[in-house]
Amino acid sequence: MAFAINSLSLVFFRSLLFSFAVLTQQSYAQLAVTQSSNDCVYTIYTKTGTRSDSGTDSNISLELYDSDGNHVEIPNLGDSGLMGPDHDYFENGNLDISSALGKCLPGPVCGITLTSDGTKAKSGWYVDYVQVIVTGPNASCAQKLFTIEQWLALDESPHALTVTKNVCVN
Repeated sequence: MAFAINSLSLVFFRSLLFSFAVLTQQSYAQLAVTQSSNDCVYTIYTKTGTRSDSGTDSNISLELYDSDGNHVEIPNLGDSGLMGPDHDYFENGNLDISSALGKCLPGPVCGITLTSDGTKAKSGWYVDYVQVIVTGPNASCAQKLFTIEQWLALDESPHALTVTKNVCVN
């Protein structure tokens, strides 16, 4: 248990450093045009399972929620990916990293909706987990791990292209 907590702490620290590095790579001109004082950086870690044919070429979107229902949408995690131009996202066993700039939610992220558009030849996708890390100038740094462990596929149980995980306490 202590090892797992230390591992998560290490992942969180590395993610924080990685998010900082991403922000500092942008030019000041870009920041003036694209970022406001109410914007946060959302860093998303998506782990694809290792089951047979668990990878997908479909477009994957993510909505993040706080306990009051405020949300931020990332329309295509692959398009906002940080793994390089030739990386093949959401393939068997991959841990993919995406980052998006968006309005800061008033509360911490406590719910997600993950959706596959079901297009492309390999539309089924087995997702192990999604981890969300939020940083911003007017927000405290926070992380949340959402265990998915299910298919987003029409031909595999639960026969759906969308999954919602909500751990919000109202």
